[in-house]
Amino acid sequence: MKKLISASLMCADLTKISESVAQLEAAGTDYLHLDIMDGSFVPNITLGFDIVNAIKEITDIPLDVHMMVNEPGRFIDRMNLDKNDILCVHYESDIHIHRTLSQIKNKGVKAGLALNPQTPLECMEYLTDYMDMALIMTVSPGFAGQKLFAGAERKTAAARKMLDELGHADMPIEVDGNISPENGRKLSRCGADIFVLGTSSLFIKGKDMAESAAEFRANL
Repeated sequence: MKKLISASLMCADLTKISESVAQLEAAGTDYLHLDIMDGSFVPNITLGFDIVNAIKEITDIPLDVHMMVNEPGRFIDRMNLDKNDILCVHYESDIHIHRTLSQIKNKGVKAGLALNPQTPLECMEYLTDYMDMALIMTVSPGFAGQKLFAGAERKTAAARKMLDELGHADMPIEVDGNISPENGRKLSRCGADIFVLGTSSLFIKGKDMAESAAEFRANL
């Protein structure tokens, strides 16, 4: 499976967001990763739905929207997404998560299921038919700059094995949290396919993003 880069816009200069998006287009970025946090599911508040829709208007790069909110089904219809985009919700965020995943797919958008570091993979077993992607959090969600979760490699490898055995060998695994070039290489070997890149690999002060993206890909 092709290895893809998803650039975390939370790490971009929001005062020059259109310039950042243009630079990411030039860098050949595969997805733009947008984090939506509600201050409840995670102790932080970030980008909102208006920003998602505005970004959608200025680029052809598919969006990779990561909702870190409680009861995300309430907000799905507020985003103008299409079949090329991914909308990812957390298993822990909704007691009827299969209904939320179905809601996303019925909207014609790819549905992703995210798992916090401590959430066991077994919760995915009866949900894979509602999913288009699995997101393995390699840090606790909510803040940038954390260390990689100690079990991230084992969990990613186990997720790949589980999906393969369930007949979903073509379902990509995304990893998010301190994806440095070194960590990206390790997780790639464990079966990760999509890498959310932030300050440890792509948005590096004084360095061209196209150069950083090329170096990350080559390192995989």
